[in-house]
Amino acid sequence: MSPPAYDYEVAVVGGGPAGSSAAAMLARGGRRVALFERDRFPRFHIGESLLATSNEAFEKLGLRDKVAAAGFTRKWGASFGPGDGSSESYADFTVSPEIPYPQTWQVPRERLDELLLEHAAESGADVHQQHRVMEVVFDAEGVTLDVAGPEDARRTVRVQAVVDASGRLGLLARKLRLRVEEPKLANIAIYAHFSGVPRPEERRAGDIRIVGRDDMGWFWFIPISEELMSVGVVLQRRVFDTWPRLPHEEILQRAIADTPAAAALMRDAKREWPVRVEKDFSYYVRAYAGDRWLLAGDAGSFLDPVFSTGVTIALESGIEAARALDAALDKGDLSTRAFAAFERVQRRRYRMFRRFVVGFYTPNFRDLFFQPGDSSHLFAAVVTTVAGRWWPSFSRRLLVRWFFFLVWLQRWVPLAPRVARRQKGEL
Repeated sequence: MSPPAYDYEVAVVGGGPAGSSAAAMLARGGRRVALFERDRFPRFHIGESLLATSNEAFEKLGLRDKVAAAGFTRKWGASFGPGDGSSESYADFTVSPEIPYPQTWQVPRERLDELLLEHAAESGADVHQQHRVMEVVFDAEGVTLDVAGPEDARRTVRVQAVVDASGRLGLLARKLRLRVEEPKLANIAIYAHFSGVPRPEERRAGDIRIVGRDDMGWFWFIPISEELMSVGVVLQRRVFDTWPRLPHEEILQRAIADTPAAAALMRDAKREWPVRVEKDFSYYVRAYAGDRWLLAGDAGSFLDPVFSTGVTIALESGIEAARALDAALDKGDLSTRAFAAFERVQRRRYRMFRRFVVGFYTPNFRDLFFQPGDSSHLFAAVVTTVAGRWWPSFSRRLLVRWFFFLVWLQRWVPLAPRVARRQKGEL
């Protein structure tokens, strides 16, 4: 039990996948935990496609059966191809023996996030919606939170430690000046939901499609329900800045029209939702943990969504934050040193996925990655990583390194057909 001076042992800021998973794990372990979420769920959020390893996170949370029964669209993998539609490669998560549950989900985030938040409450966490943490003050004995509730009713909450899962708001990252933007991933996403978009047949009907563009941008096509397809284009900022200043709806339509594979898929589509925009959404932090605090999910780092890593990283980092705090509370040591292992894992995972994401924005990576019908051990190792197993077996890590050597070599020697056109001035 917490000493009387504390209202809770741990406060979690944010009720998205990272915060809900951290709060649920701590509560299931018998810890007194409060979660403060500024919005009222359900609420819209981008990021509808999950990786296969998210199933393992759901299992750890005691939530896998509930997610399976929620009626989400089944996803077995992803297809990738150039904008002219001349070829298509398919990453099937079943090719990797290191992925125990290869079938995952496409999800409307408002439904998934509400399910996770409810699970945190059912696990014993004290969940407060429409409560915004205005300030966090640290001292030698604990942490004091200034919390604004409905109608700006204020209260202070005293805890031993805090998990910041406030998403891109980045409460502690901004307070402590930890955030570092990714200049190589300065991108713009423009997206909406559509009906009338065709999808693959049978088992692959729920899989995500990625369509590359000649300017190194790309489209996503995510079937999030029987009727709706999430469709978005990601453009590098340097490309976007050369386009005329048009309404977002017109920019999305222009991008569709000048990408033949996307135009074919959208021929009979009808837009059902407003067009939304996300800007410059890749960053990391100088530290993921410190004395009495940890960062989880997007509050720590976020990568361009091309490989759909966001929700899976949020779930895993929330669980890892809970475990690190549970051990630290048992030992009575909540210093930065106590969270060294947590810090290493967060940084290593970010760097591994970042290598794939940055690579995707080069023609030589796409030349190799877009090759159809590849059933080699090399491709299976790559699929293992993009399915979410970011630290696979030693042999597969070696194969991944070999793949990136071939990507480097493709810049000068055409090991594969050049399906991705090179832009003027690009290597």
